[in-house]
Amino acid sequence: MAVITHIEDLRVLAQRRVPRMFYDYADSGSWTESTYRANESDFAKILLRQRVAVNMQGRSTATHMVGQDVAMPVAIAPTGLTGMQHADGEMLGALAAKKFGIPFTLSTMSICSIEDVSRATGGHPFWFQLYVMKDRAFIERLIDRAKAANCSALVLTLDLQILGQRHKDLKNGLSAPPKLTLANILNLMTKPRWCLGMAGTPRRQFGNIVGHVSGVDNMGSLSEWTAKQFDPALNWGDVEWIKKRWGGKLILKGIQDVEDAHIAANSGADALIVSNHGGRQLDGAPSSISALPAIVNAIGSKIEVHMDGGIRSGQDVLKAVALGAKGTYIGRAFLYGLGAMGEAGVTKALEIIHKELDLTMAFCGRTQIHQVDTTILQPGTYPV
Repeated sequence: MAVITHIEDLRVLAQRRVPRMFYDYADSGSWTESTYRANESDFAKILLRQRVAVNMQGRSTATHMVGQDVAMPVAIAPTGLTGMQHADGEMLGALAAKKFGIPFTLSTMSICSIEDVSRATGGHPFWFQLYVMKDRAFIERLIDRAKAANCSALVLTLDLQILGQRHKDLKNGLSAPPKLTLANILNLMTKPRWCLGMAGTPRRQFGNIVGHVSGVDNMGSLSEWTAKQFDPALNWGDVEWIKKRWGGKLILKGIQDVEDAHIAANSGADALIVSNHGGRQLDGAPSSISALPAIVNAIGSKIEVHMDGGIRSGQDVLKAVALGAKGTYIGRAFLYGLGAMGEAGVTKALEIIHKELDLTMAFCGRTQIHQVDTTILQPGTYPV
């Protein structure tokens, strides 16, 4: 195997090893994918100031996210169908995050269940991401299950009341497990490592849902249920209800607009995530990094501001922190590592990002992550 030096190496390896429908699910955006591409490319426009003859000893990237100690200002983002990138994917991702000292966020639409992840990590706290469904009794049970599993924060996604159209998923006939069409069978034959892993695990359905909803006991009934369940009527009153039901740390995901940021800051939540769902919902929306500064300037003194979207390196993390983010999230970078090499691949992705973050911080004349601000950036190259 070639030496893996950056996230792109992991992406190439994942594309080789993961079935097309699941690789495409992770590596795509909605409609023209312009926002998906901008999330990544807008980071490249921001230039750094190199400083010299600065004592670079005693460096640390350690900080806090919603009061939790983290080895670097990075958490693993909630990603649906993670257990289809690699067998038992959510469990492996949570283990890698635990060992590295960063938060892992489990998606409602995960393959491994809340309970699976809790058992795999020996009860170590992780974060749980919640989608609001019309079945409020199911939501209440999900919240209670997250409490029972010792989840230390609830991440409430606000930008998926309806589902954006992702052309590749429709063309691939995305399903979990994959439908055995001729095209899919031929593709699976080229992925023996993936097939062997999936054959060795019973976790091939949405573990948080199947068996926990009346009448949903197989993929057919699950597809019918989920198609009807995402709630287009979600509003700020529901946020208040969920906050009371949960009672712990609450993070609101999907804020892109300053007006919404003000409402989020007044909601009693502990943090918000500037996010466009990885470019998978409203195509034509601004990139997360370009939306970040205005939101930080508006409400950064009232609520902790995080961001996700387009982070493929430690330099991207540093630029986001310089623009005011107190934390960042990796979704695709995590999935590339997982799809490429399982838990070892996730660990490799985290090591790559941490090393890039540490070295770049030093080159910019800083030794502590809390010293990083816009003065490490070249004026005129970043959004204000």
